[in-house]
Amino acid sequence: MAALPGVLSAPKTGSAIELLCFRPGYGERRFVDELKVTKAQGIPGERWGTAPWLKLPDGSGHPGIQVSILPRRVLDLVWRDREDVIHPGDTFICDLDMTEINLPEGQLLAVGTAVLRVSEVWNDACAKWKVRYGEAAFDWVRAHRDLRLRGILCSIVEDGVIRLGDAVEVLR
Repeated sequence: MAALPGVLSAPKTGSAIELLCFRPGYGERRFVDELKVTKAQGIPGERWGTAPWLKLPDGSGHPGIQVSILPRRVLDLVWRDREDVIHPGDTFICDLDMTEINLPEGQLLAVGTAVLRVSEVWNDACAKWKVRYGEAAFDWVRAHRDLRLRGILCSIVEDGVIRLGDAVEVLR
């Protein structure tokens, strides 16, 4: 709880992408300099296209989970053992205020040459988060739904390329 003021003082817009993660399969992480994103395929080659955790009635991946974004300040608090504990697997990390007030459902974000939409799907932290980062971290991110401490999920509205260092701009 003592960390909340620091987490909540993150910039409202314009934060640079600090880490890009490509996830081809379960537990696989490749840190890359750029990712192509498409409305139809999500991130081509990622498991969203073949094994999404949330599906539409036809079995295809729910578009609201194509991209996940984690606040850097939260990552720094929970991912302390970076040698032995796997990265959470979020598409990218940036220092951004991800509260519902700053990024309500439907909010558009310009990222690189792509446009993303904040999803209605809440990122509530899965059981793997609890195992990797501990019960306290799990309970903490779930206790404050409106603060979205576990980050946000997004759909892709406009195809494009997202690069390390690109700014995440909230489109007002």
